[in-house]
Amino acid sequence: MAPRKHRCFLTLAFSLSIFSLWPLWLACSRRASPPRAYLAFVANQGSDSIAVVDLARFRVLVTLPVAPSPQQVLRRPGSSELYALSAQGTISVVAFPALHVVKTLHVGRSARHLVFTPDGEHAFVLGPAPGEIVFLACDPIRELARVGLGVQLSNLALTPDGKTLVAAASAANRLFLVGVDSQKPLASIAVGQGPGPMVILPDGSRAFVADTGEAKISAVDIASRQILSHLEIGNAPGALVLKPDGGELFVLSAQAATMTIVDASHDNVEEIVPTGRQPMAATSRQDSSVLYIASAGDGSVSTFDVQNRVVLASTHVGGEPCALALTPDERFLAVADCGSGSLTVIRADRSTLLTTIPVGVRPTDVTVPDWTWEK
Repeated sequence: MAPRKHRCFLTLAFSLSIFSLWPLWLACSRRASPPRAYLAFVANQGSDSIAVVDLARFRVLVTLPVAPSPQQVLRRPGSSELYALSAQGTISVVAFPALHVVKTLHVGRSARHLVFTPDGEHAFVLGPAPGEIVFLACDPIRELARVGLGVQLSNLALTPDGKTLVAAASAANRLFLVGVDSQKPLASIAVGQGPGPMVILPDGSRAFVADTGEAKISAVDIASRQILSHLEIGNAPGALVLKPDGGELFVLSAQAATMTIVDASHDNVEEIVPTGRQPMAATSRQDSSVLYIASAGDGSVSTFDVQNRVVLASTHVGGEPCALALTPDERFLAVADCGSGSLTVIRADRSTLLTTIPVGVRPTDVTVPDWTWEK
């Protein structure tokens, strides 16, 4: 038998070895934990359907026929419903967990840009008539009113408090503010050429709009209803993505394959960084540490370190990635690929491709609610 001192030493050494392996054991335990059964809902514009994908088992649960050419799919806040808006101007309401279409509402051909109030009680969509905004109640879905602004509208956004609609009129180079309660225009503000995609700061103080007809974005003060600045960014802007805390704005420029980073608090261009070819969409982690960028021109998704301004990884996903959605636990990134007709699933923390799932013809949008599938 070993002397007492030797036994104590061996016991101590064994204990230290166990503690040294503790972080590795924890990491293995975390890796071994099964993924939660979130569902990805994918709008297939070419096959007139919504594919429902189980992200725990990587399979299509069901394919739901909807109105022709669905282009947008959104969860209605505070509910177990999704709204799929078609290019034909029909909203199909999908119920969870039943997973079937329970109601449809036709608002008019070419309706687009569906947005919800934060409580999900009301929604708004650009109507088919020039300058028309359609006001909807959601429980049950029905039309309330139509407000005409007299010029063709291109994009629609809503302030976080749900009180003011901001509509972009591309041909008129203006933004219109419309009161939700009054259902009346409040102001018309001149901006740059071809205003399109918009974002609004979390406090509702400012709206930023991409002036797609020139290399600028415009910042508008919503309370005073005045233009604050025109920011030169060097290339024509496309999609806009705001950090969750509102501190920085990321402006994608598809033609130039660049992303401009803007200080949203001080209206200042911080940096222009290269991306993949034709960046089309991006999404951020909730802690704002990482931005994922889909580049349709080279079929890749880039993982961008926001603080250090470097690309951590580039993952080839297919033909033409055009829409992204993180799972609520931010474990997986779902990528809709309108070129290959598939949904690619990426392990978000490692930027590794896990699987590619055929979902339909020309998927154009994807959303992953915080529901889980238990069946």
